Amino acid sequence: MVSNNEKGTINGTVDEALPNTLFRVTLENSDQILTYLSGKMRKYRIRVLIGDKVVVELDHYGGKGRIIKRL
Repeated sequence: MVSNNEKGTINGTVDEALPNTLFRVTLENSDQILTYLSGKMRKYRIRVLIGDKVVVELDHYGGKGRIIKRL
């Protein structure tokens, strides 16, 4: 299990842009998850487009992920 201090991050590619800054991302291990933008990316209006490579912080419950960086 992942603790709050060491959250799991993994690289992925954006496949689909959905309303309200939600994205469908394919991870390195070929899993698809639903992700949302982190607060800093919303604050500084960093654009994420289809095909962009991103770093996703995984939720330790396995539901959603948070995009924290665009590569």
